[in-house]
Amino acid sequence: MDFVWLEVTTLAERPDRLPLTAQFDDPTVAQFLYQDPVSAALFPELVAQHPQYTLLAVERDTGRAAAMLCTLPFTAGEALPPGGYDAVLLAAAADTLAGRAGPDVSALFATVRPDLRGRGVSAHLLALARRNTARLGHTALHAPVRPTHKHLQPLVPLEAYLTRRRPDGSAEDPWLRVHERAGGRFVAVAPHSMTITASLDRWREWTGQPFDAPGPVVVDGGLGPVLCDPERGIATYIEANAWYRHDL
Repeated sequence: MDFVWLEVTTLAERPDRLPLTAQFDDPTVAQFLYQDPVSAALFPELVAQHPQYTLLAVERDTGRAAAMLCTLPFTAGEALPPGGYDAVLLAAAADTLAGRAGPDVSALFATVRPDLRGRGVSAHLLALARRNTARLGHTALHAPVRPTHKHLQPLVPLEAYLTRRRPDGSAEDPWLRVHERAGGRFVAVAPHSMTITASLDRWREWTGQPFDAPGPVVVDGGLGPVLCDPERGIATYIEANAWYRHDL
């Protein structure tokens, strides 16, 4: 597919485009997913500290932000962390504070403007991220992948969801399929990739649900249920992601 209508650069190449990264708030994403405290505290500053790891696509004719894929260097250790997304941010922050860039790289956030979806832009950006990661001297690109259709089946364990295949053998989930077609392979489940704990009042505000009984509560946009604890006045969402590895 021809993507000449897109200009893709790193933020290091075009630092003037950093403000465009704030234009990707997606109204279709559940509000509570923006409340991960680790991400809120670390993600924006880490992207600014490592601009060569973020790809931003703009439309050539309009200059409008079209898509973005953020990766970060981090130290994985002997195995990819079960903490997934949050663990990468914490490791990347520790490396940055120590004045170094980690030897490993993880993709953390990818988004395409809603009106441009379904045109292969995400696959194009992932291919460019693989190339950029190799150019920066790394041998693999990892990703704690958040399956895009898992929220439609929140009570299905992620391990079972990952086995679902189309008749041609490809992954049933679109985003998993993009990773696999690009050369990624599943490595492990990250069982607590993102954790969000808040008061019941905040959860009611975010979801419109009553949160008045103990136990799991299915909410729109969640890959799994939220665990409600009225006795303590809190509820917790723990999201599992799927670690993929792209050898470069």
